[in-house]
Amino acid sequence: MSRPLDAGTSEEFRRERALDVLIPTRNRPAELAVTLSGLAAQEGVPGFGVVVSDQSDGEPAYRHPAVATMVRVLRHRGHPVLLTRRLPRRGLAEHRAYLLGCSAARRVLCLDDDVWLEPGAVARLVTALDELGCGFVGNAVHGLSYVDDVRPETHRHYEEWTGPPVPETVRPDTPQWQRASIHPAANLLHVTEKLDLPPGTWRAYKISWIGGCVLYDRARLVEAGGFDFWRRLPRRHQGEDVAAQLAVLARHGGAGVLPSGAYHLESPTTVTERDVEAWEVVLAAPDAPRPA
Repeated sequence: MSRPLDAGTSEEFRRERALDVLIPTRNRPAELAVTLSGLAAQEGVPGFGVVVSDQSDGEPAYRHPAVATMVRVLRHRGHPVLLTRRLPRRGLAEHRAYLLGCSAARRVLCLDDDVWLEPGAVARLVTALDELGCGFVGNAVHGLSYVDDVRPETHRHYEEWTGPPVPETVRPDTPQWQRASIHPAANLLHVTEKLDLPPGTWRAYKISWIGGCVLYDRARLVEAGGFDFWRRLPRRHQGEDVAAQLAVLARHGGAGVLPSGAYHLESPTTVTERDVEAWEVVLAAPDAPRPA
């Protein structure tokens, strides 16, 4: 039997550092353990913090021995970890807003609880964000069960940035919106294989939005409103990450980073209540007042 796990306190955790990883989770102890194992194997970004906020129906996932072990591994390797509960559930956007409020880091990585990151992925994202000077960068997640499902018609939407990303207003009725078609399944993996990049190199490409693994300049995310729009949404929504990214894109620009080191675990979704697209509500009333 393992000993009880110390959850940590917000006061001790919320300190200025280079990077914090923000992970919302619900009813996924196995997936969360895999996600944390990927973080524990990262090199080149010492001392990043990790916040896990759990909204499970029963006991929090971090009570599971596998998750608790990975938390201890992260701490052993010098990474502060804060474990929290956020109940009652008020929707995905509120959950992300809460996680963002737990951090005072200069950069924040919004990471879903069903994504494994290969070694070096976080360091590559940090390098890209710093060199590009934009509001966010991201790794689209690969679904390896689709590795033999090649969809060349989607590859035409891949377009690299030839200089620093510039602000863009991306909307569903614009050609830029179609860029998202390179992210499902294993499309981006097939694009990467065609490019045959030398080891250690990366490319920035144009995006509409990225799901699962997005690194923000925290100040720029907050300046764009963060996830404060949660008060304007019903609890049963999705697309909160899209809404936040569109706001940052319009002010500071953003980019996808290739190769992606993010792999989707392809587990059944825990987001089963999808009555409203958050980005549609936000775009319909972009000048609505922010909450006090």
